[in-house]
Amino acid sequence: MKIVGLSGAIVGKKTRIAMDRIVKTLSEKYPEIDTTLIDLADYDVRFSDGRNYLDYEGDTRYVAKKVMEADAIIIGTPVFQASIPASLKNLFDLLPVNAFRNKVVGMIVTAGTPKHYLMAEQQLKPILAYMKAEIVQTYVFIEEKDFYQNKIHNDDIIDRIDRLVEDAVLLTKTYAKVHEEKEKEYGF
Repeated sequence: MKIVGLSGAIVGKKTRIAMDRIVKTLSEKYPEIDTTLIDLADYDVRFSDGRNYLDYEGDTRYVAKKVMEADAIIIGTPVFQASIPASLKNLFDLLPVNAFRNKVVGMIVTAGTPKHYLMAEQQLKPILAYMKAEIVQTYVFIEEKDFYQNKIHNDDIIDRIDRLVEDAVLLTKTYAKVHEEKEKEYGF
C-alpha cells in the first residue's frame, strides 16, 4: 500500500506540522506502508496548461505521478481567503478528472479562525468527489489556538489525526478487498 501525505500550500508552517504528525503516525503504526510526504513548498510545480500530467517534466511530473500512484492520499490544506490555496487547486488541475478513482482521500484543514470550518465541506469535498475519491468523511480541523511553539498542543487534535490515519488505512484495505472481489467476478 502506498500513502501520500500532501501538504497543499507553498507558504506557512502549520499545515506542514500537521502533515508531519500524519507521517509519524503512519510510520509508527503501519511501518509496512510505503509513505511519502509531499510538501508543495519544496517543489517547483508548474501551472496546469491542460496537458496530460505525464507530459510535464521535473517536479511537476514527479508530484503528479506520486499522487497518481498512491492508494490513499491525506491532504493537508490551510484556508486562504475562505478557500483552498491556489497551489493545491493547481495540482488538482494537473491531474485527470478520474485521478482519485479507487483512492481513499482524507483531509486536514488548518485555519486561523473557526469560521472557516465549512470550507472542507463546501469546497474541498466537492472537488474530491468530482475526481472520484473515496472520501474519509471525518476530517481534522485545526485552529490557530491548537498550535504552540510550532507544535500541536491539543491532545484532542492529536487523537483525531491518529484516528484519521487509522480510518484512511482501514478504508484503503477495505476498498482494495472490494475491488479485488469485483475483479474476480469478470472471470478472466
